[in-house]
Amino acid sequence: MSLKKTVLVWMVAWTFVICALHASLNLHFNPFAKKEAARGETYRVGFLPVTCHLTCPVTDFINKQVAGKSLYEPIRFNSFPELKEAYLSGYMPATFILAPMAIALREQGVPIKIVYLGHRDGTAVMVHKDSHIYNMQDLRGKRIAVPNRYSNQRLLFFRALKQANMKIEDVQLVEMPPPDMPAALYSKAVDAICSGEPFMAQTELDGYGRVLWLTKDVWPNFISCVLVVREDMIRDHHDTVQQLVDGIAKSGKWLEKSMDNRMGAAQFVSKNYYMQDPRLLTFVLSKPPDRVKYSRLTPLKPDFEEIEALGKESGVLKGTAHFEDYVDASFADTATNKVEAWDYTEPKP
Repeated sequence: MSLKKTVLVWMVAWTFVICALHASLNLHFNPFAKKEAARGETYRVGFLPVTCHLTCPVTDFINKQVAGKSLYEPIRFNSFPELKEAYLSGYMPATFILAPMAIALREQGVPIKIVYLGHRDGTAVMVHKDSHIYNMQDLRGKRIAVPNRYSNQRLLFFRALKQANMKIEDVQLVEMPPPDMPAALYSKAVDAICSGEPFMAQTELDGYGRVLWLTKDVWPNFISCVLVVREDMIRDHHDTVQQLVDGIAKSGKWLEKSMDNRMGAAQFVSKNYYMQDPRLLTFVLSKPPDRVKYSRLTPLKPDFEEIEALGKESGVLKGTAHFEDYVDASFADTATNKVEAWDYTEPKP
């Protein structure tokens, strides 16, 4: 073989190795993932370290304490694009994801179904404490960080701007992973940040952030994230999906049952799943107690019709997928009617 051909072969082989490593390490691609789920082995569920996804690690942790094992393996991601690509690759059959992103994926032909909500409320808009921003009008011309183009936080701003007789063009929205937002506000690289907690509260606790408003005060019962499952998983493993939703429902009811439960979750989730200082979740889950809620988590048509309308008007959604196309509420209906909160008490430290 000539030197030229040898070099070419090595270049092709090296490119293949790099692509394979990227798919495995960064996109979490695993060609055997679907087969594992099909054999009934533990499957993966994606989440981000935000309160919108809190019921995912809570369910895993309590399952292990009560039954000695978990139904699924929670996989932590730091950004929604990374999580979305891992889900699309087949690495996991279920994940918590942004509600508008789930609808957009359905519009693109992805066989995806929303089966449960992650939360209600739990988002804040933060500005620097020494800024002169006190209302929507003061945000004119400012840089505002949101998690993703397909985030409900983007639609939240679109909705709030309309109510203030402003347009989306009056502000500059920039996409940013939620964990990066506190540093961006601290350095004044942006004028405001908006995402699910606890990253907003981090700026408040560290003394440089100020709450402009909480979503519960401007869009009551706000939905940011939802639990989605692949349609083939629903078709082939219906009972497993029901177990998943039942567990998430139990966790939501457990978190709403008492402040002691919330404080216990703040400790074990921060230390074992989010890798954060527990003071963040402790603060967010109690100041005030309704800053984020885990009740009324059945997907309701009117809520998603509003998201659809805002998404289409803002140019994020095409308007070709509707509630019945991307939601299977049967699992939530069953869970709501039959499950109670976990019978579990977290030992006090």
